[in-house]
Amino acid sequence: MMELDNEMVITLVASLGAAASVVAFAFPFLQKADKKEKAMSVIEKRRKDLYQQTREAARNKGKESVSAKDSMSSLFRFQQLAGKMGEKVRDKMLQAGIRNPKAPLRFMIARVILPVLFVGLAILFLSKVPEEKKLSDGMATVILLTSALAGFKMPDILVKNMIQKRQQELNLSFPDSLDMMLICVQGGIGLEQTIERVATEVAEHSPILAEELGILSAEMAMLNDRRRALQDFARRVGSGAGKSFATALIQAEQYGTSISQAMRVMSEELRDMRMAEAERKAAALPPKLTVPMILFFLPSLFIIILGPAGIKAAAAGVGG
Repeated sequence: MMELDNEMVITLVASLGAAASVVAFAFPFLQKADKKEKAMSVIEKRRKDLYQQTREAARNKGKESVSAKDSMSSLFRFQQLAGKMGEKVRDKMLQAGIRNPKAPLRFMIARVILPVLFVGLAILFLSKVPEEKKLSDGMATVILLTSALAGFKMPDILVKNMIQKRQQELNLSFPDSLDMMLICVQGGIGLEQTIERVATEVAEHSPILAEELGILSAEMAMLNDRRRALQDFARRVGSGAGKSFATALIQAEQYGTSISQAMRVMSEELRDMRMAEAERKAAALPPKLTVPMILFFLPSLFIIILGPAGIKAAAAGVGG
């Protein structure tokens, strides 16, 4: 009976392991589909917002106009209240892919609340320390200041991490997308239609780039201000390939040069940058592998090489 129970346990564990493997294999594909749907919904929402803004601007013609970028009421109120600080925070949120109009306000509230919370936790920790192990006043002050600084910096660190990951994906997939744009433009397709078509094509493997290009296409079509749409795109992506692309197109339009020529030059530059980044990472690999090799590989190698000789020497000593 005990053997049967063990077999059932082994079968159950193996079944759960197989199910977990299937889920782990399928989860990335499901997540990609969700990201694609999310990107398309963001683009559609932006189109509706721009359409509504255009209608409101037509109705209120003659009154003081508000730019399309600032016309969402909550963002506009926030900008009026917070000024330049609110503008910088809003740009950070957009670069991190956070498009909720209330996100900048929540970010600033978090930078106020978290230091207080962390200091409260530090005070609670210090109060629980036994009397005989009580820290000095200087050390307690350092702990409290460190807690406050950690709480103040944590939201900024999290947002910067999101921005960095987002820009890495954009820089990785942008050169191929730029090649597709170049083919479409040379084929006689307009720039707005080109960007929209490429956004649809890259949605499978790069939802972030598809989302940004889709919003750029919607703004270029609805705002009738290509330069302003490209400037907003550059602000949303922050830096890297996307910003270089927007800057090149703005300069091409400003000086009347060929857009296809600008795209061709940009494509070559981005590929060179991607190759240089790959070479940099490859060159940094040997120093990173040195410590793991010393800690894990060399001791095992020494045991394998010297182990048999040590066993034979120990056996000869016992026999002697």
